[in-house]
Formats: sequence, structure tokens, C-alpha cells
Amino acid sequence: MVKLRMRRTGCKNHATYRIVAADERSPRDGKFLEILGWYDTAIKDENFKIDLARVDDWLKRGAKPSTTVASLIRRARKAAPKA
Repeated sequence: MVKLRMRRTGCKNHATYRIVAADERSPRDGKFLEILGWYDTAIKDENFKIDLARVDDWLKRGAKPSTTVASLIRRARKAAPKA
């Protein structure tokens, strides 16, 4: 099963994360299928970016987001311009 989750990058005491689609059996920083966005804890405003089109595609295929990624997806949908 595929999970949408965060993968830690960055250096010691300055965590940054990539939002990835990965097999749930792979380790947190291990193999992944696709990078969907990023999240930086050090930035105050607009500290993340997510490709919502790709997220929707993965969700249609049955991927499950982690709780943190699900909240970031909700925030991104609120901030997205209405078309």
C-alpha cells in the first residue's frame, strides 16, 4: 500500500521535509515513488508547497496520507486560488 508521508532531509537541528509517495513498508528516509512537495520548519509563512494535482492522482489510486500530510493538504486546498 502507498502512503503519502514526510521524508526528513536537511541537517542536524534544521529539519526540512519532502512530501513523498512511498510504500508503507519502506523506511522513513528510504526508497520512495515520487516527490510531491516540501515542508520547511524554519520558515514562518508559506513554509510548504504541494503539487495538488499529483496528490489527487495518488489519492485516486488508493494512497493514504499520514495525519501531518493530510493537514498540509487541507491547508494547501484552502490557500489555492478558486478556478
